[in-house]
Amino acid sequence: MGRARGARPRRVWLWRWRSSPLRRRSDVIEAWLLLATLVLTLFAGAVTGLAAAGAVDRSLAERRAESHIVSAVLAEDTADALPSPVTEDGSGDGRAWVKVRWKAPDGTSRTGRAEAGPGDKAGDVVTVWTDDAGRLVPEPPGGADARFQAVMAGLTVAAATGGMAVIGGWLVRSRMGQRRSEEWEAEWRQVEPLWRRRMRG
Repeated sequence: MGRARGARPRRVWLWRWRSSPLRRRSDVIEAWLLLATLVLTLFAGAVTGLAAAGAVDRSLAERRAESHIVSAVLAEDTADALPSPVTEDGSGDGRAWVKVRWKAPDGTSRTGRAEAGPGDKAGDVVTVWTDDAGRLVPEPPGGADARFQAVMAGLTVAAATGGMAVIGGWLVRSRMGQRRSEEWEAEWRQVEPLWRRRMRG
């Protein structure tokens, strides 16, 4: 029995890898190109992603090693200081940027601004982070925050590298398809006169 009218032709998987008189050399090259693109996407993405995650993790570890917890004394009340930015829900948490004083490693007195909680008064002691030179620095990420940043950096770089490999493979495949069409047109120009004479005969 013949194929039912309107039925779709059966798709032959991996047909480029199968021996066939209709298979061209360009089909084999395209099959290897697809395989190389897949391997390169997975391998390069994994390698660069792991490298990026490791680099971020080392950078954060260096920041933690170069940062030091120091006790600072508030020089003003929280109520008289600049309020911190509002939270995502539009409400403030009562914290504020307060002028503080602390001692640098060389013993000199330093002043700057750090966040303090609501109700803190001048003279209260708060904890701040400084670098080796005694300058105020943000608290370095640690624990889950550090792991999250490293993982996100790795995933981002892996996705970008994999995307570049896919785009590169697509461009090469597109060029191969264009060249194959040109070869088909050239072959058809040679075959068409013979085909027309046979049809007329």
